Amino acid sequence: MAGNIAKTMLDVLFPPLCMGCRTQVGQPGFCAACWSGIRFLEGPGCTCCGLPFEVALEGDNLCAACLAKPPAFDSARAILAYDEKSRGAILALKHADRLDLVPGFSRWLSRSGSTLLKDSDLVIPVPLHPWRLWRRRYNQSAELARRLARDWTLTYAPLALARSRSTASQGAMTSARARRRNVLAAFQVPDPARVADRRILLVDDVLTTGATVEACARALKRAGAARVQVLVLARVVKASDVLI
Repeated sequence: MAGNIAKTMLDVLFPPLCMGCRTQVGQPGFCAACWSGIRFLEGPGCTCCGLPFEVALEGDNLCAACLAKPPAFDSARAILAYDEKSRGAILALKHADRLDLVPGFSRWLSRSGSTLLKDSDLVIPVPLHPWRLWRRRYNQSAELARRLARDWTLTYAPLALARSRSTASQGAMTSARARRRNVLAAFQVPDPARVADRRILLVDDVLTTGATVEACARALKRAGAARVQVLVLARVVKASDVLI
C-alpha cells in the first residue's frame, strides 16, 4: 500500500516520459506515435543468429551467413530492429545516462527472451574496457543483465568475462571485417572454472555484424562454457542502419 502511494506521488512529481520522443505518457514506455514505428522482431528468423526472414519457412532454418560460417554462439535473439525509430532511445541508454530506460527495456527482454533465460545458468554482460567504463561511468549492457538476473533469480556474473585490451568503438569501424579485427582476442575469461560447463546468457544492447558477441562467445567456449546464448535489445536488419 505504502509502495503504491509512493509510486503515485513520484508519477505526479516526475511523470513518465516516452522512451523515444520524451513526451509525457501514462506509464513508462513509448508514446502511441513512437510505438507505431517500432519494429519488434517476433516473426520467422534464422534459428541461430535470429536474423528475421521475410516469409515463414518450415522447420528450423539458418540464414546464409550462419550456413557459410556457423558462429561461436549457439543462438541469438534480438527484441527490436535497430533503425531510425528505435535508435534514439537506445543511444540515450548507451550514452546519455538514461538508466531510467532499463526497467522498460528489461521487461521486453524478459518477455521475448524467456526461452533463453529459462535455459541459462549465468547472465554475463558484454564488458567494457576499464578505461571506457571509467569515462562512461556505467555499462548499459551490465545494467540490463543485472536486472534480468534479478528478475529471473539467475546468477549475475559481470566479472566472468573481461575486455583485456582497449579497442576503438565498433561504431567507428567501416566494415564487418574491420569490426572483427577490432575485437580479435579482445576478451578473456579470468577464471575459467567460473564458466566451465555452464550455460551462459550473454547480454548486449545492439547486435550489428555480430563481431563483438562472436569474440565473447569464442572466449567463453575456450574457457569451457557448455553453451553461449545471446540476448540483445536490438539488432541491425538493414546495412543502412549500422550507424551506432
